[in-house]
Amino acid sequence: MKPSTASSPPQAPWGAIALLFIATFLTAGIGALASIDAKTFYASLNQPAWSPPPTVFGPVWSVLYLMMFFAAALVVRRLGTVAARPALWLYGAQLVCNALWTWLFFHWHWGAASFAEVLLLFTLVALTLRSFWRVRPLCGWLMLPYLVWVGFASALTLAMWRLNPGVL
Repeated sequence: MKPSTASSPPQAPWGAIALLFIATFLTAGIGALASIDAKTFYASLNQPAWSPPPTVFGPVWSVLYLMMFFAAALVVRRLGTVAARPALWLYGAQLVCNALWTWLFFHWHWGAASFAEVLLLFTLVALTLRSFWRVRPLCGWLMLPYLVWVGFASALTLAMWRLNPGVL
C-alpha cells in the first residue's frame, strides 16, 4: 500500500458522488412533477416577444443538470467529501430553490413569490459558482451556463408576472 503524500488529492468516495447524482436528478424530477401541465399553462400566458418556445426548456435543463452534477462531482473528487462540505451545502441549497421555483410558478401560479425565489436562486447559484471556481476553475465554468440561464429566467419570471397580473 502506497502512503499518501501531501500533494496527492483526497480520494472522493463514490458514494458521495452517487448521492450528488441522485440529489441533482431528484431535483429535476421534483421540478418535472410540478410542471406536468407547464406547456399548456405557459402557452396561456401573455409573454414578452423574447420568450422562448416551450420546447426549449426540457433540453436546456437536461444539459444544465448534467453540467451541475459534473461540476459538483469534480469538487468532491478534488477536495474529498469533508473538505467539500461548505461548497456542497451551497450546491444543495440551490438545488432546493431550483425545485421550489417550478412549484411556485407552474403549480401554484404565485408570480411574486416565484420572482423573489428566482432572485434567491440566482444568488445561491452565483455563490456556488464562486465556491466551485475556487476549488477548480473548470467547476466554475461548468456552472456558468446555469447562472446565465437563471438570470434569463429571472427576467422572464418578472416579465410574465407583470404581463399576467390576474393569473400570476
